[in-house]
Amino acid sequence: MEALSLALAFLIIFLTLSFFLFKNGSDADSRLPPGGTGLPIVGETLDFFINPEKFITDRMKKHSPDIFRTNFFGEKIVVICGPNGHKFLWSNENKYFTTFYPQAIQKLFLTSQPKVEKLVREEAVQAIRGPGFLKPEALVHYLAGMDSIIQQQLKTHLEGKSEVKIHPFSRAVTLTLACKFFMGTDNPERVAKLIRHFDDITEGIHSLPFNFPGTAFYSASKAAGVIRKELATVIKEKKAAVAAGSPSQDLLSTFISTGVMSDAEVADKIMGLLIAGYSTVAATMTFFMKAARDLKGEATGRIAMLGRHAKDEVFWTVNTTQKNPEYFREPNKFDPSRFMEGDAPPAFTYVPFGGGPRMCPGKEYARLVVLAFVHNVVKKYKWSLIDPREKILGSMMPLPEKGLPVRLYPR
Repeated sequence: MEALSLALAFLIIFLTLSFFLFKNGSDADSRLPPGGTGLPIVGETLDFFINPEKFITDRMKKHSPDIFRTNFFGEKIVVICGPNGHKFLWSNENKYFTTFYPQAIQKLFLTSQPKVEKLVREEAVQAIRGPGFLKPEALVHYLAGMDSIIQQQLKTHLEGKSEVKIHPFSRAVTLTLACKFFMGTDNPERVAKLIRHFDDITEGIHSLPFNFPGTAFYSASKAAGVIRKELATVIKEKKAAVAAGSPSQDLLSTFISTGVMSDAEVADKIMGLLIAGYSTVAATMTFFMKAARDLKGEATGRIAMLGRHAKDEVFWTVNTTQKNPEYFREPNKFDPSRFMEGDAPPAFTYVPFGGGPRMCPGKEYARLVVLAFVHNVVKKYKWSLIDPREKILGSMMPLPEKGLPVRLYPR
């Protein structure tokens, strides 16, 4: 009888605690944005990685067009959408928000740990922006060099060929330009050695951080090690050149001269800059060639004018406002003229480079590279797609399945 009474007492206590915990949890949930948690442990991670755009769109329709919550590997996440969300985020940096890197990035970039990243990031950004390397007035002085490199790449990869795959070509162009601009080297052998490894890292950044053979993250980890080793050699060479008083106009020399970062931190920052100045710009060039194959030679001047009229609006990216027909007519259509019309897009709707403190410092560099590429290609060639129905693979970094093979017709 005593055992039964004790069991009943424990049951009453358990039910009472459960009631209050459930009530408090419900009260807390009632103050949170609408959303779901998905499966145990993995949350809604798999759905997101399968198709990020569909994931966001479906939940905006289901929960709210402005804000919803989700769960990635046990991390509770709030997703804010639309121009009001953009404005709120960029207006409240360091007040309601701090920089956070996913596990994949933290593991690939060894010095991006939360405890040291804020200070190092501020120092790195200051080193980038301080000398004005990435400002339009400074980039103008690099335009002739960029133009020369692009012309040389056209000669190497396209001249005398009737058919060529555009994506491998655009990768070679952008990595050569990035290596020259950020590291002061345009050694073809060194660039060729790095291309495959940068592709692996790009895939790994957008993958689940499972580090075992056969996974994208495993390949990315190996690639990061190879690149880090190569960068250590470059940094050693550059330090010797700086110590000898050799004139230099590249970002790596500035990082070394300031002395605010260790060699490992410098290597991580340069690796990040090379990736940022390589993969997305190469993808932009590739999809330009896919979408704008009917451009005539005289279009070059109009494209150059676009760079002056469109300001920061350089190339199309996918997010909740830029593909919204409420803000952009026929958002899936390649139509640069939309930015040459009288009315500018509504504030915080066209944000390919972020905004506020999160504004991409390389936005002007990316714009200039794309414009220089377009100018030279359109001036020298017409082209047609060999497979107009070629599939687009990938989600975070969509790319043509076959590398976008085209037929070239010299002008």
